[in-house]
Amino acid sequence: MHGNKMSPFLKLMLVLGLAFLYIPLIILVVYSFNDSKLVTVWGGFSTKWYGELMNNGQILDAAWLSLQIAACSSFAAVVLGTLAGYALARIKRFRGNTLFAGLISAPMVMPDVITGLSMLLLIIQVQTMLQGALGSDITWLDRGFFTIFLGHTTLCMAYITVVIRSRLAELDQSLEEAAMDLGARPLKIFFVITLPLIAPAIMSGFLLGITLSLDDVVIASFLSGPGSSTLPLVIFSEIRRGLDPQMNVLATIIIGVVGTLVIVANYFMLRQATKLEREMQAAYKAEQKALENLSA
Repeated sequence: MHGNKMSPFLKLMLVLGLAFLYIPLIILVVYSFNDSKLVTVWGGFSTKWYGELMNNGQILDAAWLSLQIAACSSFAAVVLGTLAGYALARIKRFRGNTLFAGLISAPMVMPDVITGLSMLLLIIQVQTMLQGALGSDITWLDRGFFTIFLGHTTLCMAYITVVIRSRLAELDQSLEEAAMDLGARPLKIFFVITLPLIAPAIMSGFLLGITLSLDDVVIASFLSGPGSSTLPLVIFSEIRRGLDPQMNVLATIIIGVVGTLVIVANYFMLRQATKLEREMQAAYKAEQKALENLSA
């Protein structure tokens, strides 16, 4: 690369990389409007499969369940991940620091099969203990929404903690130290100064959590019960019986929804970052002006 110009080789690699990533998605979207029932044979333009999907109660119920689990587990993971990331980034030395960091990162490196199986065994054990202690059935621990929520929260929290911790590590602590010198309490510093500065990272972590939850098959297969199949499980079972044009339609809708969310989130994060940069520049200019007045 010479100056700001990109070499022809790098341009070619960039084009090939983008083509490798996006051409399959474009083909999938195009074939969602295919009139033929054979997903690999073009039979003309049609939107009938969109209507078929809207009348497919199994897929709609699974999609609604997956969205609920993704939203709830991502929100819980953001709260827990933010607290864990703050502890690891700001409270650098405390008893059990290494163990805590290892436990947080374990779900990222642990195979999903092991995570799902271990959580299933834990839930069964807890349910058995509570039933023995209370003498009644613990139905809320039956495999379903709540158990999948616990599994996805555990998985998403590990990734969100890494995102939040990385953002806090590169954050300038001078503002927090200045607020502390002026008498602000740690809780107020966190909510007034730190939290707005890491808001883009929190939003990124939330979107990452939704993506991980909607994409999970293995953990959900261990923790789901009758009538609580998530969308990936339904898609997997449908694909095993043969390709269905409705799957193309479903994937197209997911691509549209996720793409819209990413664009909207990036817009607000960029707007927030620009606002914070302007405020910091204004504060810096005011400080410089005050110093000039004092020196004069």
